[in-house]
Amino acid sequence: MFDKIIAAVNDALYGYILIIILVAGGLYFTVRTKGAQFRLLGAQLHAVTEKPKDGKGVSSFQALMVSTASRVGTGNIIGVSTALCLGGFGAMFWMWVIAAIGGATALIESTLAQIYKRRGPDGAYGGPAYYIEKGIGSKPLAILFSVVLIITYGIGFNMLASYNLQSTFSAYSFYNAQQTPWIIGAVLAVLVGYCLLGGGKRMMKATGILVPIMGIAYILIAVVIVCINIKSIPTVFAEIFTNAFDFKAIFGGFSGSCVMYGIKRGLYSNEAGVGSAPNASASADVQHPIKQGLVQVLSVFIDTILVCSATGFMCMTSGVEATAELSGAPYVQAALSASLGTFGPIFITVAMVLFAFTTLLGNLYYVDQCVFYILGKVPSKKVQHAYHIAAALIVLLGAGLSADLLWNISDLTMGVMTLINLPVIVILGKYAFRALKDYEKQRKAGEDPVFHAADIDLPHEVDYWQ
Repeated sequence: MFDKIIAAVNDALYGYILIIILVAGGLYFTVRTKGAQFRLLGAQLHAVTEKPKDGKGVSSFQALMVSTASRVGTGNIIGVSTALCLGGFGAMFWMWVIAAIGGATALIESTLAQIYKRRGPDGAYGGPAYYIEKGIGSKPLAILFSVVLIITYGIGFNMLASYNLQSTFSAYSFYNAQQTPWIIGAVLAVLVGYCLLGGGKRMMKATGILVPIMGIAYILIAVVIVCINIKSIPTVFAEIFTNAFDFKAIFGGFSGSCVMYGIKRGLYSNEAGVGSAPNASASADVQHPIKQGLVQVLSVFIDTILVCSATGFMCMTSGVEATAELSGAPYVQAALSASLGTFGPIFITVAMVLFAFTTLLGNLYYVDQCVFYILGKVPSKKVQHAYHIAAALIVLLGAGLSADLLWNISDLTMGVMTLINLPVIVILGKYAFRALKDYEKQRKAGEDPVFHAADIDLPHEVDYWQ
């Protein structure tokens, strides 16, 4: 009954409300920034290489890896597979749409996180809670957002990542439905606990090493599989666009259509507008807020245009039919087996282990920032260790629960985050637009852009940029 209620709420939320808000918000930011997510691609690549002035702070690349670690996760494999099996190949097109317009949303929210970031004993920190409190003047709303984020990422998404990881082992003969999930969950919980107890720097280091390795390896395998099945590419593209614009089928059953699945899984994957990535963006030591905003645009494109598309084309070109029975890990494993034989399932298992692990670390970094906000300070080591152990136990618990329930809970709480964050960044967006204008003005003058709050007539007091 609980699962059915949540599913019904999600149908309404993703069937109407979020689609309108996400698309309208993304288009608004795209128009106001003159398509900055597309025309400033060179600046995005350049911004990633910027290092802290003192050499000690968090670099743009490190902040990118934390947000990408959360974005690029099990949803890029299981989520895409689920969307293709239940919504059809047209879901891939709607994921691309959400990423394309979502890039502008990511630029704005991460720029605002940089403008309103705070000074801490270990460097900068911040996120939506801070720009909600300072920019909107509503601490209760900021606390509500923080609580929902903790539920979404610390509980929902982390339990889901744990479940998705253990589910890939179901293809092996040693898998026992009663015991194996708990064993895998326990091993994952121990590894996550080790990184958490080492603090943010250990998490940054782990994600900075693992994310590039796993992302490059995954995309290379996808390219190999597409090359093996190159003859099926025209048919696949034809089916993507035919299915994506089959409006009779879409409006005949919208809750199970390619549009709804594309938007749900696209949002789950790239998180643009949700308000999660700004928590990592705020930590970067850069000379201008727009630089880190541009870096987060790159993260959205890496996630959806590269990694989600890699999964999609591995599956769609394999010749394996996408059915509801194969939804999730089984479809990806069957697709890779058809192209690579026994190596396919083994590769997906390794990829899932790395994706799940880095997702967990990225998610828990966000949780840390919101816990700090609610408490009003960085808690003692004992308090941090206590809730980090609790976070590890949640990972263990997620391995043995129902996938449908976990998907529905995560979709619901992520939707609530978006409903809070998007209107806020629309209201505060004028300061990000001014910052973008200031950034481009300096670039045209041949200067390396440097930011001062007075340059955009910011009426709020901030810790940085004075």
